[in-house]
Amino acid sequence: MAPAADKKLTGLVAATFTPITTQGEINLSVIGPYIDYLKEKQGVNSVFVNGTTGESMSLSVEERKILAEEWCQRAKGKMDQVIVHVGCLSLKDAQELARHAAQIEADGIAVIAPSFFKPSTADALKTFLREVASAAPTLPFYYYHIPSVTGVNVKARELIEGIEKMIPSFRGVKFSGNDLMDLGQCISYSPPHWSVLYGMDEQLLGALAMGAHGAVGSTYNYMGCHFNKLISAFEKGDLVQARTIQFKMQELLSFAMKLGFDVGVNKQLMNELSGLDLGPPRLPLMTCATAHALAIKQKYNSIFPEE
Repeated sequence: MAPAADKKLTGLVAATFTPITTQGEINLSVIGPYIDYLKEKQGVNSVFVNGTTGESMSLSVEERKILAEEWCQRAKGKMDQVIVHVGCLSLKDAQELARHAAQIEADGIAVIAPSFFKPSTADALKTFLREVASAAPTLPFYYYHIPSVTGVNVKARELIEGIEKMIPSFRGVKFSGNDLMDLGQCISYSPPHWSVLYGMDEQLLGALAMGAHGAVGSTYNYMGCHFNKLISAFEKGDLVQARTIQFKMQELLSFAMKLGFDVGVNKQLMNELSGLDLGPPRLPLMTCATAHALAIKQKYNSIFPEE
């Protein structure tokens, strides 16, 4: 993998699932085939490891280290970038994971806002992020903005104001929110070497129109090939085709959401569509009812019959 400091993060980035055995332990044996599947079947060349889709907050620090190291080792020579999410409720744990990410030569790190004791201001959140980034000062650093999960409603635009003075390694935002005004202001403020990556797959086209540089999402694990077509159509100015693909995605995801589209359901759908065995989610998430995953798979096949 090329030094990430020299390479801007763009395009589709799969937010990876964490393979777990039926006994509840992490399963490293799946990661090699998983990488091959992403690259060969979906055309996805970068990954975001140990994020929300990866159930990071349900994993121990040691498990997160083992997973990050396996992803980095297996991805060498195959993937463009491996971004490791190191955010934790504990500053010390986050710093430990950041140092480890540097040791295993990850291409960048990302940090979510703490969500139990929450930072109440942009300054408080910046100070927390600075302390994590300082543990791995050579790695590109991304803020992971997901207010619906963290309950931290600091505007991303407010957070990034002057942030490079505090965090020289800052390289952008994973923006997983509905506020397209905040997104747009982040993009318009960002210098050329930053990446603003959108995190809501069902609204990607809107984010591209605002100028997003790429996207990080869970459905790119199994629908990356279709989203790549959407991006290609958008870049060619074929908005009719781009909308057609986005509306198909919305039809599928709307159907899935009515069945309760949480990480457990999403993971089982990945199992069904990819042929990989990523196992169940970890408690407190519950194993998906097989009927739900099969119903979503059937809907997928009706929308994308060529697959």
